[in-house]
Amino acid sequence: MVTTGEKNLAGVLPVFQTPFHDDESIDEATLEVEIDWLYDRGADGVVMAMVSEVLRLDDDERRRVAELACRFSRGRGVVVVSVGAESATSAERFARHAESIGAAATMAIPPVSVGVGEDELVRYYERIIRATTIPLVVQDASGYVGRPMSIMMQARLLDEFGADRVLFKPEATPIGPRLSALRDGTGGRARIFEGTGGIALVDSHRRGIVGTMPGADLIRGIVALWRALEAKDEQRAYRLSLPISSLVAVQNSLDAFLTIEKHLLVKQGVFKNTIVRGPVGYTLDVETRSEVDRLFELVTLALEETE
Repeated sequence: MVTTGEKNLAGVLPVFQTPFHDDESIDEATLEVEIDWLYDRGADGVVMAMVSEVLRLDDDERRRVAELACRFSRGRGVVVVSVGAESATSAERFARHAESIGAAATMAIPPVSVGVGEDELVRYYERIIRATTIPLVVQDASGYVGRPMSIMMQARLLDEFGADRVLFKPEATPIGPRLSALRDGTGGRARIFEGTGGIALVDSHRRGIVGTMPGADLIRGIVALWRALEAKDEQRAYRLSLPISSLVAVQNSLDAFLTIEKHLLVKQGVFKNTIVRGPVGYTLDVETRSEVDRLFELVTLALEETE
């Protein structure tokens, strides 16, 4: 197991949402409430990544939110900071900053504005890894951006730097077979996080993942599901997984995740509003909102019935 100081880089590591004031400036007080709320509900750490709207923050804001995540965590768990950028130089700078503020690990998507060959992509990741002494989670965010990374390329990074420095969050479809291919293609050495919001958590757990990075909105359900899977309690796992999977299935794009997660965080009294920085590619209509609310109630009912 990869350890960073006294903490394990494993378990349930939710990706927090970034709250905004009405003028779209960062609501730091609400961010602190959110991070406290996540730890209070069993999170093993927090992650700053795509649904934290990192691509919609400027460089200073990215550094500020990363600093706040580390400060507000108060040593209760690991903090993973997304450092992916359009240039390796920028990614290196973000990575060094993340380590300097106490992040346990970095995570990086490939550049999104240009399609590059795998040799160039390997060099991009090599530069990030060499910029720090902490682990890097290689995020194949091809469900949102880019094209899938080959198993050979990912194994190449693992062979070069070792399982203590390189971990993986595969998101290319079909997720299950690709996850198994990465596991088998690295002789079982790859330490892999599930990155589908929880929709494939039961199947992914059977394939040997070390943790999951879901959204913040379903933290109670995901923590309970993870613990059921770790305890090999299949009856409880499926009772929780079915409504969770149905709810996550509604979130079929990055902006859908952003919008619906913020709606549910408002519903649970964590956020004050559902502001997403635009331009946005998804709007929550009345009928979808009603369905989301119904499914969330089913998740709540499953939690009550399995406690």
